Amino acid sequence: MANGDTRSEEFQPFGLPTGSVRGILSLMICSFFWILLLVPWEAQRTAPIAHFFLLTLVFLSFASHPVDTVRNSATLPWVLRLLFVGGSIAVVAYVGFKDPQRLAAQLTPNAAEVPEWPVLLGCLAGGFGAALLLRSVLGRRNEFFYSIRAWVGVIAFLLLFAETIFQFAILPKLSDQPSVQAMQVWEGALIAATAAYFGSRA
Repeated sequence: MANGDTRSEEFQPFGLPTGSVRGILSLMICSFFWILLLVPWEAQRTAPIAHFFLLTLVFLSFASHPVDTVRNSATLPWVLRLLFVGGSIAVVAYVGFKDPQRLAAQLTPNAAEVPEWPVLLGCLAGGFGAALLLRSVLGRRNEFFYSIRAWVGVIAFLLLFAETIFQFAILPKLSDQPSVQAMQVWEGALIAATAAYFGSRA
């Protein structure tokens, strides 16, 4: 039996078509950059380096789909893909045309955050790898694995939503900024949870 057929017989998370949850998470990841680029912030803001690691998972939403599954998928995954791909192209093109220097500045990680990349990369690989290992041990069609995968998806969604609210609505108003260590723990958890869901669906 072809791999695409095998996956189509799996119980899909929340009863949604294959790729829908990954599409929703990808849309949330991309929309963070849209807000960053489109809102005229009082002070210059750059994308946190953690979000570039999350962005790699967006590409995995394509790579983890078998070709046959993509061709035969329902409308919702295609709509989500159109939104996060088309929306990203439109936002980058608009800001690049209007203010190319601002685009380059905001999409360049803060130099002070660069030393964090080994930890964040470890969280990405750890979350993704742990989900793959769990799937291998329990089996792709195991009911307990289905439950874990669904909960990981919910947690990833909530963390991405909370991160967007925190970065754009709460953090700018804080007089005392969180410590580097606290932010590293938060961003590491965000990356690990999101990567774990993508790993469970790879």
